[in-house]
Amino acid sequence: MLNIGLLGCGRIGAVHAGSIARLDGARVSAVSDAVPAAAQALATKAGAQTLDPGELIASAEVDAVVIGTPTDTHYDLIHAAAKAGKAIFCEKPIDMSADRIRDCITAVEATSVPFMTAFNRRFDPNFAHLQARLAAGDIGEAEIITILSRDPSPPPVSYVKSSGGIFRDMMIHDLDMARFLLGEEPTHVFAVGSALVDPEIGAAGDADTAAVTLTTASGKICQISNSRRATYGYDQRIEVHGSHGMLRAANVQEHTVETATAIGFATAPAVHFFLERYEAAYLAEMAHFIAAVRDGTAPSPGITDGLRAQMLADAATQSWQTGQPVSVAGSA
Repeated sequence: MLNIGLLGCGRIGAVHAGSIARLDGARVSAVSDAVPAAAQALATKAGAQTLDPGELIASAEVDAVVIGTPTDTHYDLIHAAAKAGKAIFCEKPIDMSADRIRDCITAVEATSVPFMTAFNRRFDPNFAHLQARLAAGDIGEAEIITILSRDPSPPPVSYVKSSGGIFRDMMIHDLDMARFLLGEEPTHVFAVGSALVDPEIGAAGDADTAAVTLTTASGKICQISNSRRATYGYDQRIEVHGSHGMLRAANVQEHTVETATAIGFATAPAVHFFLERYEAAYLAEMAHFIAAVRDGTAPSPGITDGLRAQMLADAATQSWQTGQPVSVAGSA
């Protein structure tokens, strides 16, 4: 039995606790949160003990930790967990600073603890199937990839101010997906962005509508479109055009019933929230982490994947701010 300690008992902590409860061979043994009531509520539901972060990481009854705390706490928790020899599952972003992520890599590599960056969209059944078909050569070589990601509504401005911006907060998932599909590292990034949804987001120095173009050394192109407003639901689509054809993953809808009347055809809206859309992905990524730790294999995506996605997000932010393409060539 793999004993897992949850650091952070908010929305994402509850999601991971629910996933662990559905999987064989693992259990939540301890939880910790800055809000005692949140920790106690999740502990009661999971049948776990509540501890402060240091106690949880040091506990002999914890084999692995899930870090779902605010981003500015990740650095210290990763270092402490690595030093204690605990396997680590960490929500994105690992840190807002690429240099601090490199420090975390040094700490993790020094102790050889398993580390997984929680880019859950790689584990979405539809996206994973698309990537497998692409890797198998079903459409030849990928030439241009289009990723669309649009939220139903923007987050509060108070969140925006501490989020790191749309490229580091929202698009970082799509930047990781671009790497997952391209099969080679992007070398150049060009970004544009506007505040069209909420003027307060613009006043806070961020964009709510953005697009990025990535290019690779071989000339492959990926275009990413983000918006904080989609009136029709949570919009998550991918299209890959290749030398022999095209692969496409469409939105997941509330149901598959289609209505046809004299005025035309109607289908259900896309599911409205990311927790519903990626429920299967959250379960699959946790199953992968648990299996990797138990089998002694390296979880994927790993800590370097977290760094590379952050580097692309930083480059996109810089490109948007300067109006110029940014080179990301070189090693992580």
